[in-house]
Amino acid sequence: MPGRTQRAGTRGRAAGGRFPVRRRAATVLGAALWLAALPAAARTLVFCSEGNPESLNPQLVTTTTGMDAAWPVFDTLVAFEPGTTTIRPSLAESWTVSPDGRDYTFSLRPGVAFHRNARFKPTRPLAAEDVVFSITRQWRADHPFHAVSGGQYAYFRDLGLPDLIEAVEALDPRTVRIRLREADATFLPNIAMALGAIQSAEYAAMLLAAGEQERFDREPIGTGPFSFVAFQPDVALRYRVFPEHWGGRQPVDSLVFSITPNAAVRLAKVRAGECHLMPFPNPADLDSIRTDPALTLMREEELNIGYLALNVLRPPFDDLRVRRAVAMAIDKAAIVEGIYGPGGTAARSPLPPNLWGHDPTLRDPPLDRAAAQRLLAEAGFPSGFEAELWYPPVSRAYNPNGRRVADMIQADLARIGVRLRLLTDEWSAYRAKMLAGVPAMALFGWTADNGDPDNFLGVLLGCIPARPGGSNVARWCDPAFDALVTRARRLPDQEARAALYRQAQGIFAREVPWVPIAHSAVFVVARREVTGYRMDPLGRHLFRGVGLSGADPRSPPEPPPRPQGAAGSVP
Repeated sequence: MPGRTQRAGTRGRAAGGRFPVRRRAATVLGAALWLAALPAAARTLVFCSEGNPESLNPQLVTTTTGMDAAWPVFDTLVAFEPGTTTIRPSLAESWTVSPDGRDYTFSLRPGVAFHRNARFKPTRPLAAEDVVFSITRQWRADHPFHAVSGGQYAYFRDLGLPDLIEAVEALDPRTVRIRLREADATFLPNIAMALGAIQSAEYAAMLLAAGEQERFDREPIGTGPFSFVAFQPDVALRYRVFPEHWGGRQPVDSLVFSITPNAAVRLAKVRAGECHLMPFPNPADLDSIRTDPALTLMREEELNIGYLALNVLRPPFDDLRVRRAVAMAIDKAAIVEGIYGPGGTAARSPLPPNLWGHDPTLRDPPLDRAAAQRLLAEAGFPSGFEAELWYPPVSRAYNPNGRRVADMIQADLARIGVRLRLLTDEWSAYRAKMLAGVPAMALFGWTADNGDPDNFLGVLLGCIPARPGGSNVARWCDPAFDALVTRARRLPDQEARAALYRQAQGIFAREVPWVPIAHSAVFVVARREVTGYRMDPLGRHLFRGVGLSGADPRSPPEPPPRPQGAAGSVP
């Protein structure tokens, strides 16, 4: 994720998730100083985030970490009902769709206030021109802010929105019409994602006049429940409650993301009361968390996939026999059991089994290393070959330990003569290499952004995102597959779409651009004083309506313990 790419982010992180001791000590001290600077009476919710966002502008991010950092600050026209993938009103209080499915007309909520900062004080509430600005910045190359901050709107492009949108116009101050070139069943879910965040055209105009356009993405202004205060990379993100939010005031005064890439350190900070919540605990720690009376362990069957991408443009993976041999040599069951634990499920399809359109009849090729060696010999590699395997330096639900997964794949493929050299990089550089199509073999993953199968099949395996910079890191473009996915996007009937997606998955299984590895449930650990937190099937960490009960959250927990939260939420 997003789904977003493989969504996680961290800078300055050593391979395997370990900080050098001096760096970690400095980071912990920096976070402590930040928290000490908060007003004593303020109720501050602290989230132990797993890494740095790649940008503070949600239009420029593709990772869960980047999107998590944006959601406190921004609202979208439509949103997902908390804990579901159902669309509900947000900044648009209502909308209509034309009979041909091409015109979407949105009526904006009246009196929605924008944030302010030291440089900017809004003179008006949300208006249609802000929606037009937010969409056309990504859509039109001649927009004055299109090239600001590099102008890489990867997700907007991967969804095909530049070609889909025909016009965006303000009909009056509270009415916006978006015209599509053709009907698209994914349009509303797509604009409910972070790329649909509505920003202030007035703020942009002020910075443009001052020649300070880059501040727009470094010092964001939105309409969300929290306003941005400061970001110190590798230390923390800090937000302040926005009392004028149209949805009402939040239960806390401040929100802090304490950036803590190491899962063990995150857990230690939650246990010590330095953080109230953390994502992605180590699977080995789940049992001890369940028995800790100060903590609540929440679980959600997230829509995700961890996979091994085989770049079909890079020899020898341009040969289908080689890709099939690799798939037949990897012991997925052992990887899931040894690394994912009870939350993991071996993957056979790019679609999670809990997402509509998934084909439950798909089967993995058999684990047959002798047959794999015969395929390699047929492809001209009787003695195998050497290759590089890239693995992510961050822990994600779809890949809790990239290095260990890579080690197991390295051992499996060595048995058929494929000699792998393992490589990684800090997350921003790793992600850049993936999207540029540099690695021939790479471990990557995805978490759904909108609960639509197109968010996997179209975004990760379609021909448009196979371009440089796109999310199709296998660089696989199959015209038959792409035609099925594109056709499904144009149909309103879900069952008709699902039938096309099942056909597309059959082509994927035959052509093996990936070796699907695993789907995984996700876990969040919360201290018992946290109230109102709900897990999200789209992998987002959202803090609207989340509060703190009882005494100072840094004081020792008091018995008796509250019952463990169930169904991915705490009371």
